[in-house]
Amino acid sequence: MDMEKAVSALNNPIRRQILHWLKDRSNFPPALPEHKDAEGVCVGYIQEKAGLSQSTISAYMNALKQVGFVEAERHGQWTFYYRNEEKIQEFLNAMSDELSIS
Repeated sequence: MDMEKAVSALNNPIRRQILHWLKDRSNFPPALPEHKDAEGVCVGYIQEKAGLSQSTISAYMNALKQVGFVEAERHGQWTFYYRNEEKIQEFLNAMSDELSIS
């Protein structure tokens, strides 16, 4: 994992908030019936909750995706995002190792 890119992706309070929101699907409205089997949350719901433009949210989600903190899944015209717990834990372990006193 590129620690500099990971830290940069987290150097924005809204991106950190999005990761927090994605921990629990109930932070968002229920999925539409046609998307009930989709993993994650529709980018439109993330945009609505954050109160930011579609282009800003797309850029934020791309930054989180590039470092592996989220995964994206397409369903028709919709993109759904969910946390990549393994990559988040990998980052936390690496950060702990880097900052711990030896």
